[in-house]
Amino acid sequence: MKKRHEQKLVILSMLILLALNIPLLLLFDSSKPLFGFPIIYIYIFSAWLFSIATSYLIIKRYYE
Repeated sequence: MKKRHEQKLVILSMLILLALNIPLLLLFDSSKPLFGFPIIYIYIFSAWLFSIATSYLIIKRYYE
């Protein structure tokens, strides 16, 4: 894997670290459910799914 593709994964890791940081998580902490689930759960699992899908695409496309 080339250095720039490794850098993409490092940037993705930093973005996920920021997305799952406490101050940002508290923005989504409300008592209103969305589709029967608390909004914070939907936010956490969608960020997690986004990180998995993005890292999969980077690794699958650029693995040499």
